[in-house]
Amino acid sequence: MSSMQEYINEFKKAITRQGSAELLEWMKTTDFFTAPASSKFHSAYEGGLCEHSLNVYKVMINRYNNGQPDESMAICALLHDLCKAEFYKINYRNVKNEETGKWEKVPYYMIEDKYPFGHGEKSVFLIERFMKLKIDEAISIRWHMGGFDDAVRGGSFCAGNTFERYPLAVMLHIADIEATYLVEGNK
Repeated sequence: MSSMQEYINEFKKAITRQGSAELLEWMKTTDFFTAPASSKFHSAYEGGLCEHSLNVYKVMINRYNNGQPDESMAICALLHDLCKAEFYKINYRNVKNEETGKWEKVPYYMIEDKYPFGHGEKSVFLIERFMKLKIDEAISIRWHMGGFDDAVRGGSFCAGNTFERYPLAVMLHIADIEATYLVEGNK
């Protein structure tokens, strides 16, 4: 089964909230299922975003819910990086082939953010165009980057306050980190 089909199956099984079917149909019109999860780090290959989202979901439900789907966990894990749909573009650059000594044009992913709304905020916004989020879901998705978020580096205490008040946010952040660095690594 392809990652896309597995994602769709898990999404439909775990997320039944009003508007979820419309959200999934909209996702199919984007590059969500073929986009990379990053431009050069984790899952930086075609379909990496879908695979990463599935990995976060699997880590989250296995670590915190004995493998049983939970709608809030599924929403947060499967949709936390929705902001990366329509975010990467293939471009080309010249790289010297070490074996031949010749320059070759090779593809790479570049960021083309047509809607620079902020990482977590953008995911929340896109989800809520179709489906209402609970407060803890929205805040968890917003702060899933934790200390890696630009707002935190600027001295904000919001991530810390979020983690103190919302266990779901802590679970999502840890699942994202575990999936990124332990499950996916540099592949």
